[in-house]
Amino acid sequence: MLNKIQSFFEKNFIADNTVATSIDRQLNLAAAALLIEMVLQDDHIDAIEVAAVKKLLTTQFDISAAEAESLYELAEAEKHEATDYHQFTRLIAKHYTQPQKIQLIESLWRVAFADLVLDKYEEHMVRRISDLIHVSHKDFIQARLRVENELR
Repeated sequence: MLNKIQSFFEKNFIADNTVATSIDRQLNLAAAALLIEMVLQDDHIDAIEVAAVKKLLTTQFDISAAEAESLYELAEAEKHEATDYHQFTRLIAKHYTQPQKIQLIESLWRVAFADLVLDKYEEHMVRRISDLIHVSHKDFIQARLRVENELR
């Protein structure tokens, strides 16, 4: 799945070959792949979670709704392939600021809570990614509480 998502980003979003653009695109790819994978964590793909991911893709990565749809469909079609989070989390841990990391964790919580049901696999994924990108437990919990409070 990850190679196909990377190819999608390269085909649709890389306009020039500058180092800054390349790193930005790689970071967008990493974050987008993690958001999409969150929907696929439990055995039930909920339309509300899918819509939440597509909205986050369009707002955080400044892509069109059609591009978000294509990216999601690509990932969904390949959902049975194994995923290596480490290639993405290493990049995010190295290049994201702490506020950007916390924002990503909040985004993952938004997807996890979009259907108003937190699956144990979704929670595990957010916790694991949080650890891998060096977000403190305190920030992990605070991000969760902020998202839960938004839903009330």
